[in-house]
Amino acid sequence: MNDNAASFIAKSTIKAADLEHRRKINFNISKYNAVVPVGKLQFTNVELARERAKNAKWRAIETLDQQLEQFEKQFTNRGGKVIWAETAEQALKEIGAICKQKNCKTVVKSKSMVTEEIHLNKFLEKQGIESVETDLGEYIQQLDDEPPYHIVTPAMHKSKEDVAKLFAEKLGTSPDLTPEQLTIVARHKLREKYVAAEVGVTGANFIISDIGGVAVTENEGNARLSSAFPKTHIVIVGIEKVIPTMADLALFWPLLSTFGTGQKVTVYNSIISGPRQANEVDGPEEMYVILLDNGRTNLLANPTTREALYCIRCGACLNACPVYKNIGGHAYEATYSGPIGSVITPHLKDMDDFKHLSYASSLCGNCTQVCPVRINLHELLLENRHESVEFGMASLSEKFAWKGWKMAMMNRKWMNMGNGKMKNMVINKIFKPWTAHRGHLDFSQKTFNELWKEKNGE
Repeated sequence: MNDNAASFIAKSTIKAADLEHRRKINFNISKYNAVVPVGKLQFTNVELARERAKNAKWRAIETLDQQLEQFEKQFTNRGGKVIWAETAEQALKEIGAICKQKNCKTVVKSKSMVTEEIHLNKFLEKQGIESVETDLGEYIQQLDDEPPYHIVTPAMHKSKEDVAKLFAEKLGTSPDLTPEQLTIVARHKLREKYVAAEVGVTGANFIISDIGGVAVTENEGNARLSSAFPKTHIVIVGIEKVIPTMADLALFWPLLSTFGTGQKVTVYNSIISGPRQANEVDGPEEMYVILLDNGRTNLLANPTTREALYCIRCGACLNACPVYKNIGGHAYEATYSGPIGSVITPHLKDMDDFKHLSYASSLCGNCTQVCPVRINLHELLLENRHESVEFGMASLSEKFAWKGWKMAMMNRKWMNMGNGKMKNMVINKIFKPWTAHRGHLDFSQKTFNELWKEKNGE
């Protein structure tokens, strides 16, 4: 077992037994579960909408090179600049060069999982640049020096009392402030940063190929301020976020909001197609879009796992996953947690280091059931397990155990051999890892095959 797997098991063991943690998570997720079915009512046929969305993403991913080149052509025609980054290091180097050129001291940053993926805040801090999270949930996590806990709701594991205490410790406010008062405090702090920042950084929910536009959806307006106030706007986005046409947004925006938060559509939806034009009164003077690979082509190379690139980051699979709801987001020790994180992380990073995440599943299929673009997540978890074995990443003891199991399962006499007591001893005493966090198995004294023979005399 590698260090990552050992750490995952240790953290998940602690969190699974933390009843207060589970109470907070289940309380917050229950709020989404209550409103998502209501949001789905806006669709005449929600299953048809999901199928059409999957088909649109299939088209985008199968022609990804063409879609990205078309986006670049349209975007650069309006004065924007496109940077292709194969790795996180290349993306950070390009951002550092832009910030240095602009003599940047402060960066305002909207919520973006890709910037978490490349650890942008730490990089900018080392460059002597202040990087401020402007999404309220991300701001809370930044104050607490923690990574996001959830794809959509970064501070899902914190109660309002936890946040009030954190603000009191970090900002000197009263420890009994209400959520509304805490929001006002954050607003006052952040508004000053928008005006001072030389560079604004956002992610993108979608990049629209046919018009060369960047689509950003949010509920607080912080992304709109981060992209409009600073003179330079940098978008960092994974190459898989492309959709073929502007018309597709009419489908994807409602799907994203409904399956993510239960809303018919989020509060602020922006399409940005370049820097400020000659006839426009606001917007950045310069705009860059960094198209990030960082392991995504590893998924693209496999016709089976390619489907994971359809993900629109709604977070529905996390809310549905019984494992996530018990161990929480930080136990995964990866940017993307939950079922989708378990599928893509071994490919974005290293299969040998993160294959254990693909085993952290009951394979109940609930994640597949709730995915708005119908990604077969539980089947992709099995594909990851298969790949890890095919690539020779299984331990010698694991190989030996499964070989013995296979031999026994293919031989009726062996399956009947020994009574329930012997089988119980083998499973519960010898294979201790199986029962370390599970109840003991109790085999019947006779197999069904033996009982059948006794009853029918065969």
